[in-house]
Amino acid sequence: MFTCDVASVYITPLPALSPPNGTMETPLLVVNDPTKKSLLGIPEWLIQINEDISRALERGVNIRQLVTARACAIDELLTALFSWFELDKTDLALFATGGYGRGELSLYSDVDILLLAPDEIAASMTTQINGLVAMLWDIGLEPALSVRSVKDCLEAATDHTVASTLLEARLLVGNEELKDTPTAVVNKLWTQREFYEVKIEEAKNRYLQHNATEYNLEPNIKTAPGGLRDIHIIGWVTKRYFRVSKLYDLVQQNFLTEKEFDELSFAESYLWQIRHHLHELTGRNENRLLFDYQRDIAQLMGYETQPDDEPNAAVERFMRDYYRCAMQISTLSEMLTNHYFETIIEPHLPVDERPSKHPLNARFNQIGDQIAIAHHRVFAQHPEAILEMFLLMGQHGLKKVRTHTLRALKVAARGIDQNYRDNTEHQALFLANLKEQNYLFHRLRTMNRYGVLGNYIPSFAQVTGLMQYDLFHRYTVDAHTLFLIRILHRFTDDRFQQDFPLVSAIFQRIERKEILVLAAMFHDIAKGRGGNHSELGQSESIEFCLKHGMSVADANLVGWLTRYHLLMSMTAQKKDISDPEVVTVFADLVSNVTHLNHLYVLTVADMNATNPQLWNSWRASLMKQLYTQTRRILRADIDAPTNRQDMIAATRKQALQMLDTVDNQHMNREEVLRLWDDLGDEYFLREIAEDILWHTEAILAHPPMGRASDADSAPLVVLREHRELALDAVQVFVYTQDQANLFAVTMAVFDQMNLDVLDARIITATRDFALDSYVLLDRSGTLLTEKDEQEELKRRLIEAFKNPTAPKLTSKRLPRQLLHFDIPTTISFEFNEASGQHIMSLQTLDQPGLLARVGQVFLQQGIEVHSARITTLGERAEDMFYISDQNDAPLSEAMLETLKQALIASLSVRHDPSYG
Repeated sequence: MFTCDVASVYITPLPALSPPNGTMETPLLVVNDPTKKSLLGIPEWLIQINEDISRALERGVNIRQLVTARACAIDELLTALFSWFELDKTDLALFATGGYGRGELSLYSDVDILLLAPDEIAASMTTQINGLVAMLWDIGLEPALSVRSVKDCLEAATDHTVASTLLEARLLVGNEELKDTPTAVVNKLWTQREFYEVKIEEAKNRYLQHNATEYNLEPNIKTAPGGLRDIHIIGWVTKRYFRVSKLYDLVQQNFLTEKEFDELSFAESYLWQIRHHLHELTGRNENRLLFDYQRDIAQLMGYETQPDDEPNAAVERFMRDYYRCAMQISTLSEMLTNHYFETIIEPHLPVDERPSKHPLNARFNQIGDQIAIAHHRVFAQHPEAILEMFLLMGQHGLKKVRTHTLRALKVAARGIDQNYRDNTEHQALFLANLKEQNYLFHRLRTMNRYGVLGNYIPSFAQVTGLMQYDLFHRYTVDAHTLFLIRILHRFTDDRFQQDFPLVSAIFQRIERKEILVLAAMFHDIAKGRGGNHSELGQSESIEFCLKHGMSVADANLVGWLTRYHLLMSMTAQKKDISDPEVVTVFADLVSNVTHLNHLYVLTVADMNATNPQLWNSWRASLMKQLYTQTRRILRADIDAPTNRQDMIAATRKQALQMLDTVDNQHMNREEVLRLWDDLGDEYFLREIAEDILWHTEAILAHPPMGRASDADSAPLVVLREHRELALDAVQVFVYTQDQANLFAVTMAVFDQMNLDVLDARIITATRDFALDSYVLLDRSGTLLTEKDEQEELKRRLIEAFKNPTAPKLTSKRLPRQLLHFDIPTTISFEFNEASGQHIMSLQTLDQPGLLARVGQVFLQQGIEVHSARITTLGERAEDMFYISDQNDAPLSEAMLETLKQALIASLSVRHDPSYG
């Protein structure tokens, strides 16, 4: 039973409440302020006990005592108010329910209470009940109060959420005869199996609301996977059967082991401590561990920054411990609820619903769709069976393990030491597991959760729960790694062929898929150690492969992929891959098609597993373009262009072939060739043949452009869906007379219409006409479907081009999450001999109107933009611009320095920092 033990907390006692009839001769509380007299000083007392609890925590009092202490304090208050409103003279009973019923109250937790009557509540009680309710709200308690008769309870408890609160109902004061009624109501309405199934379904839906992972960047510590709710569900599905009120009682019932109870208790206390600080910081019942609070809570929890630490090291250590705690809770919750089904519900199922059992070998049985050890000594007598079990799961298509086997596995995993790792039989079994692709993600996930993977590869244990404090890396290192392996498997799944056609085709032709699995496992394994994690991972992966009997060639391939796993994504996103020299340098580093195929597959999977929200059609098309061009070079394709002039000629040839093979009744070949001669070499270097034909048809159909004052000289603006892979991007092509402020005004208009720029190609034709091509993401998703919005974009661009004044920038608030990242603005310049232009690399905090502000600085400094590569990685923008002065001449050192300082000054201003 719940008992109050607050001797070491020293919370301020509840003042004596003077009865409404004034019969108490000497009230302990005297309130002189007439505005507070009716509240009996209770609001001040509630504030005081919260302060007492916070100070007790600072003194080192265990958080478990403190959540109990606050529940006891509220018990005392409600009992006193029950009498004060003379409800003790009725047949009503007052119950604490939900978390309060368990005796767990944080500073601003919901106070769930039930006023229960044996029969219909008499009208004469209404005034007293209303008075109690009004008082609770007036004193700031904000109760979740239900007033019901027993009959009402029977109706309400058909809702399983109500039934859950009733299971934890605890009588505070009142009618003793109703003490066991809430539990009896639930038992009458719900069978063991029905209640179990509905709570498991609820948990599944709850998980889906939180991306089915413990590793959300801003987790809800109550409802997310691995949160407090995962502990509650253990009690909900077990307590009514075992007729116990506390989790520890399940130990005495031999349902829960002492170690499991200790693990749950420790993890629960850790979450309670976080919750306390969240409530104290926000002054409300806040359970979301937002970026806004993570740094402060890390400090309050004792995570201090060390002298040699990176800037975010303390908060990253805090979140790593949180994620490990959450994984421990969710793992135990899943195992124990399954254990309840297997031991309590399953034996009573109809015979035809019970899982059948048949042996897989002498050590393992298959029971339904699960694997199980044949006897409890399997792992002790046959240590190799730890890895053998997972191999059998893959071979027989099983992804679940019986709970008694999981318990034995968890104990056995602690025995995996260096001698175990050095055993050649064990090494062969581990490698065989990676070769067996069936349910590989699920098998590795179980290995990770029950200690096998971290003990077999100690470096993997070091990155379990490790996160980076940013918006780009969505998952912890271990979760990201396993998700990457899951995505690799999707490349063989017909359901994902449409999303990854080229990658899937390549992956399916790769015979040694374990090469990529090993590269995936080691590519980030050295994160958090300092130094270059790719280089450290390379040496570690090669050593691992050789130790496991792989050939030197295979080991070196795994090591090369680990070392260069970022090469392809960085080249595609941050360099001008329309430049043959860039592709040639990349091809030289890759060296052969085998490396290229493996790297392409690994890179696409890695990008998707890092943050799926950042994968889009434009990034996909960049990767595909780089792969295709590199493959032609590595295969020594005689038609592959090897320099700028070759690429220009190849592009024109391809566009002409397309012109001759499609119906182009609106285009005369001679007119097309004359136009192309005027467009200049740079245009054919940067555009692809399909887009060239689209542009050409639009230009030839547009009235000739003459003087700026001519009515028919309006700029050409056309748009269509981006067709490389997915249809989530928009292409915009602008053809107009060249002018100094084109880039600036275009960026300003895009910003005003909430369009995000993914790529920009700014080209000036030989007759001083600009050919600007943009790939955009439409935040509203309506640009391609709403004709009015398309016309609005065209109208705004044309009006802006005609207006020679500086573009007006819109003032937008900085999103809440970005407020918590201090990304310094860094700018560097590199001179490109081939183009005679400087390449400016910009890294800064992503922020509303970023490109518009950059464009305005370019305009003020007389900078001409020839091309741009726009890359956003979470909270960080990493953009690249090819620039010159307005006469197409290179910039002097003085101009570069002035430009750099002007950009830093402009981008250091954050608009509306108070945005929340």
